[in-house]
Amino acid sequence: MKNILRPLLVIFVAMTVITGIAYPIVVTAVAHAAFPSQSNGSLIEKNGKLVGSELMGQQFDAPSYFWGRLSATSPMPYNPQSSGGSNLGPTNPALADEVKGRLSALHDADPTNTAPVPVDLVTSSGSGLDPEISPAAAAFQIDRVAKARKLSHNDVDALVQRFTSGRQFGIFGESRVNVLKLNLALDDLKPAS
Repeated sequence: MKNILRPLLVIFVAMTVITGIAYPIVVTAVAHAAFPSQSNGSLIEKNGKLVGSELMGQQFDAPSYFWGRLSATSPMPYNPQSSGGSNLGPTNPALADEVKGRLSALHDADPTNTAPVPVDLVTSSGSGLDPEISPAAAAFQIDRVAKARKLSHNDVDALVQRFTSGRQFGIFGESRVNVLKLNLALDDLKPAS
């Protein structure tokens, strides 16, 4: 029995040190050296103050800002500790109520906009933390934001174009607009009043 337990214990300790201590330290060090921003959460600072991460959505509901996707997290929107979708199916009345509420909020913020509302403005993402919207969702909001900030449609549209990212490697995913980065650029152009 002693002949069996000793090698097993040595292998257990060795593998624990290699896979539980050494490997994570090496991978973390390489990540910090090769990808310093990404390994620290892709954080965004403005004037030396942390304002968010480009990987996580934030709540914007003032007419002078672009709005992101709805968040299904609770007890508060964009709560990373309860990331996950709502699991509401298309026939669930709660989903219909959520969509009606967002449609109403969009209409109240811009009553003259009669364009079709892009689906990503009235539904939540799978994670509930999505930081991006489609270019169509951004375009839908340009007039509202331009009016609220007293900017021209073309100035705001140019910002949207600047912050529109194409497909990953030209083939994966869809074009998208990071809402936090766009709203920070808007504040740089003309602060909200």
